[in-house]
Amino acid sequence: MDFRSMEYFVTVAEELNFTRAAERLHMSQPPLSSQIRQLEEDLGAELFLRGKRHLQLTPAGNLLLPRARAILNLADTTRTELRALHGEVSGTLRIAIVEGRAPFIVAGWIAGFHERYPGVKFRLWNGSSDDVLLQMNKGLSDLAIIAAPYDREHLEGILAAREPWVAILPAGNPLSEKEQVSLADLGSEPLIIPQRKSRIEAIWRWFGEVGMRPNVLCEMSSYLDAVALVERGTGIGIFPKTTDTPNPLIRARVIVHPAKFAEYYLVWYRNQSLRGLPLLFTDYVREIQQGSGQAAAACVGQTAADGGQAAAGGLPDASAGGTEDAGSGQAAAAGGLADMGSGQAAGGNGLWNADFELPEGARLL
Repeated sequence: MDFRSMEYFVTVAEELNFTRAAERLHMSQPPLSSQIRQLEEDLGAELFLRGKRHLQLTPAGNLLLPRARAILNLADTTRTELRALHGEVSGTLRIAIVEGRAPFIVAGWIAGFHERYPGVKFRLWNGSSDDVLLQMNKGLSDLAIIAAPYDREHLEGILAAREPWVAILPAGNPLSEKEQVSLADLGSEPLIIPQRKSRIEAIWRWFGEVGMRPNVLCEMSSYLDAVALVERGTGIGIFPKTTDTPNPLIRARVIVHPAKFAEYYLVWYRNQSLRGLPLLFTDYVREIQQGSGQAAAACVGQTAADGGQAAAGGLPDASAGGTEDAGSGQAAAAGGLADMGSGQAAGGNGLWNADFELPEGARLL
């Protein structure tokens, strides 16, 4: 039993098909089948039940799989850290990024990671959440940053940031004179909204909370294209707030009554074992998030006794995310809505964005 046989076993276990596994490993099928047979002989246990059309892990295979992954991950991390001692960590990390806030999140991570590992280069790709997941599924990206919700059954993720939903208004629209815009104010306006199906459904439910139906003029995958339409006075955009460049033709106003927020996650496929640079990068991001989370928790701890806990949909505790006043947090009930208290977000390179303040009572959309 060696590292190569462990890699072969994990790949076959993830694909449950010798042909696809051989393609991933860039080898022919007969040698791969022979290597798995040899591993089974070495271990004295059958790892796969071989059917005519598919494979199935045996109890021994299910026992070995997480341990084999751990062995390979530890070996990769050890090799990387040993090379790092001599400044030898190198390669190209490919990340697909959803439009909006995500590029600014990644920029902070890349700056810190490059400072630690100057030999690493990056290849970034930008698109909608569905587009970036397709990019990763094709093997063209190692990791992706997407907006929630996402497929938690097949994807594993790290919460990266939250931001409020806003109305993107033409500068001459009377609503642009307000500091915040009520959702009811938008009920009769022609709206430009994200094209993603889950977003469309969520926006319809959102308007349903105030007894209205959205007047959807256009569904778009690109935030920048939506801005172009707003500039011409075609309609009002509803998108998560982004750090956009100053534009005298538009105004962004946080939507309230009820307010909502968006979440961004760094994700990868559960059935694809992270190795090498992707593993090193996700470990780095976890290190940053853990550090910022601990700092935020210390701030929240003084007022947490009065606060509620957000628990819906398996989302992180909203009061532990970094709000200065956890007392206004409420327990989330259902439908994946996570109540949040008011307060300025804690800064730093981690979860929260200091330039975005979430309105009181904001929920996940």
